[in-house]
Amino acid sequence: MATETDTRQTEPALDRFDQAEATRAFARIGFLSFGGPAAQIAVMHRILVEEKGWLTEKQFLHALNFCMLLPGPEAMQLATYAGWLMHGVRGGLVAGLLFIAPGLAMMLALSAVFVVAGDVPVIAGLLYGLKAAVLAVVVQALIKVSGRALGSAAMIAIATAAFVGIALLRLPFPLIIGLAAIAGTLLHVTAPHALPASKDADGFDASIATVRGQDHGAVARTATLWLAIWLLPLAALLALLGPGNVFADAALFFSQTAIVTFGGAYAVLAYVGQQAVDLYGWLTPDAMLIGLGLAETTLGPLVLVLVFVGFVGGASLGGMEPLIGGLLGGLVAAFFTFVPCFLWIFAGAPYVEALRHVRWLAAALAAITAAVVGVIANLALWFGLNVIFGTFDQVRVGPVYLPDIRWAGFDWMAALIGLAAAVALIRFKAGLFAVLGAAAVAGVVATTLAL
Repeated sequence: MATETDTRQTEPALDRFDQAEATRAFARIGFLSFGGPAAQIAVMHRILVEEKGWLTEKQFLHALNFCMLLPGPEAMQLATYAGWLMHGVRGGLVAGLLFIAPGLAMMLALSAVFVVAGDVPVIAGLLYGLKAAVLAVVVQALIKVSGRALGSAAMIAIATAAFVGIALLRLPFPLIIGLAAIAGTLLHVTAPHALPASKDADGFDASIATVRGQDHGAVARTATLWLAIWLLPLAALLALLGPGNVFADAALFFSQTAIVTFGGAYAVLAYVGQQAVDLYGWLTPDAMLIGLGLAETTLGPLVLVLVFVGFVGGASLGGMEPLIGGLLGGLVAAFFTFVPCFLWIFAGAPYVEALRHVRWLAAALAAITAAVVGVIANLALWFGLNVIFGTFDQVRVGPVYLPDIRWAGFDWMAALIGLAAAVALIRFKAGLFAVLGAAAVAGVVATTLAL
């Protein structure tokens, strides 16, 4: 007969965990969620696996692997998955909301400060230094992601093609992701040795057994409910406000973003920049950099930068008092960014084992990860040109778009702050908060002295 300890090491039963204690634990995770997804995942592992023993190591890693396959913030989705394992849909909803709530509140408050006092000299100086340091953060992310994703010549070729597509040909981000997935699937068929993920995946027997063992009706009902929670408000905003209204456009835009945000916040920022800055005109490239810097320093997933985008867009184009319009825009961005994450988990988690064993899917996702490297490289280039040269134009040569750099606008102080931040982060492994804080102080000094 299995003992209590033996049972804990297999699968948790929904009635084994105290909901109040679990709620307190996930609230604690939410208030400790500084430092990006790696740090956030480490906190969850320490609390849920090591301290509480609620999840086994195998369960935690399986959940993490599944969340890495999904669009959206993997740490938030991991918290949701863990809550779902313990208390079903209700537990997943509580865990996911508690993970994002502290960071959402902080981002809304900081966005309000930016809208109201962004032109106050001290605040402007802080933001000046912060946006210069963010360039170094993006370069560091590019180095880390490329080290994990580019393990073969095929992956390097896909990353290069993605960079050319988004940086020079201005192809839409969703199209690049789709083409990468097709390339990975074709490579799985024609040259599986080029894709370690497809070569190392298990067979299909476990997948078929897992799929057959599920209550498909219950999963379908849950998926239908969350589709309605997501799409009915979207349809209502579009019907009541119409295209061209900032809130209706934001609802549609962030819904689209939620579907294609493979690769984390750094990857999606290229898509957001292409649309929110260039197409909709909700904010400037400088403001986008500032928003990313603020998201780096707050609780919660880095994708909360999208709340900043929605806030600034609503404040400037909402047709009402800026703070009210900003708050509505920020909440619209949050709702249509995170509701799909709950859908992915609640509809997909029952099939997590099956998804882990599908070889062609593993190959497609490996190619998408490689493409994300090229997208982040474009993001680094785009941010770098905006930080160091300010505004710049683009010239078209046939189908290719090239930056038209004006060297007279070179900002040597911003370049110096960015370079110092890069050396501190990449060479000396300095802490992120210390680097961003030092850069912000340097920005105040630089603007005060009018250097």
